[in-house]
Amino acid sequence: MRTSRMVAVGAVGIAAALALSACSSSGTGGGSSSGAPGTIGKVDGKGRTLTVWAMTGDLSDGTLKAINDEFKKQTGAEVKVQTQQWTDIATKITTALATSTPPDVLDIGNTQVATFASSGGLADLTAYKDAFAQGQTWLGGLADPATIDNKLYAVPSFAGARAVVYNKQVWAAAGITAAPTTYNELKADLDKLKAKNSSADFSAFYLPGQYWYAGMQWIWDAGGDIATQDGGKWKAGFSSDAAQQGLTEWKAFQNAYSSKASQTLNTDKPDQDQVFADGKAGAIIANGWEIGSIQKANPKLTNDVLGSFPMPGVSGKNQPVNLGGSDWGIAAKSKNQDLARVWVKIAASPDIQNTYVFGKDGWIPNSVEGSKSAVDGGTLSDLQKAFFTSAQNSKATPASGNWASLEDPGMKQFFQSIASGSKSPADAAKAWDSTVDSTLNQ
Repeated sequence: MRTSRMVAVGAVGIAAALALSACSSSGTGGGSSSGAPGTIGKVDGKGRTLTVWAMTGDLSDGTLKAINDEFKKQTGAEVKVQTQQWTDIATKITTALATSTPPDVLDIGNTQVATFASSGGLADLTAYKDAFAQGQTWLGGLADPATIDNKLYAVPSFAGARAVVYNKQVWAAAGITAAPTTYNELKADLDKLKAKNSSADFSAFYLPGQYWYAGMQWIWDAGGDIATQDGGKWKAGFSSDAAQQGLTEWKAFQNAYSSKASQTLNTDKPDQDQVFADGKAGAIIANGWEIGSIQKANPKLTNDVLGSFPMPGVSGKNQPVNLGGSDWGIAAKSKNQDLARVWVKIAASPDIQNTYVFGKDGWIPNSVEGSKSAVDGGTLSDLQKAFFTSAQNSKATPASGNWASLEDPGMKQFFQSIASGSKSPADAAKAWDSTVDSTLNQ
């Protein structure tokens, strides 16, 4: 998960999404293949070329080469990989999918699959789900956003997850020598940090009020959700008893352990990594890639100084996390869908995932089994393990093509209003649920 990825997949304009409305999902793909319905049989691809759009900073050239080499071995077809930049990528994908000659396979941010699928740009892969999964249980935060109306439109590629990052030296100075494993232990430790560090600009646990990705963890942990679908209609869930319980606990935690100034802030201004690197915070909830940002800002915060752990929940389990990452989609108008299915199956295979996606690139693999294997395999540092463990319990935003328009600034403002006390959790949820309902059900 890179900063550029987060910015690029933040929101897709309604006009861009509508441009896909004329797309057909009836493409069958050329060439010959063998196998029963729902299987991905052998495909003769000699003389044919598959076009793959890969995003810069995602899978490495080495990993893509390994996929392509196996693909050519199985099919005889060539692969043309076109690396895409993040700037205006949503518009570029929208335009490409609407043409008669789109790229065959596309690297798509997991939360944006619904936007392109609901507009007809992606092929329905439901019949091949088991063949793609290959006996693995995909991470929910990758698979759920790719599943719209119980139909699969993309296959998980890799993930990045959030965990708690803390400064061992700051914690040790307060008499804390081990990472907490329960929510009550965490609060007790944070109380010690507050007592040891009385400065008004110090946060025992820096948690900006607009940081809705983190805030949702409390709601999910309590059993609530953003919205659920019933009978083809979305129903917002922030007013539910479970969500209200989560929001109330989140507000209490945020107000108790993060600076007052942070109640109306997001993670970017000021950059939470810089706040932590400057010694103004004992802990933050961060993506795995933020370790590098922290150490760049303060090289003294080596791997020995930093620690990490999955965020424990009131439930007694680790809090569910919202994953960042990518899925592989196949264009509905691709003339090479049979070849595309073979390529995506190889990319999603346990061998590629474990040996390359994790083993070479360091990403969290696409399955629960893969992430557990990474943790148990002995190659991860103690600092890395928490992110792979967190990913095993993940949730997703609603798989609706209209979701993107709710993320920014809506979700930020909703959580900020509660953290700052300008609205009660109940009043904020009542107003926001109405907006969520009307937007998702357009």
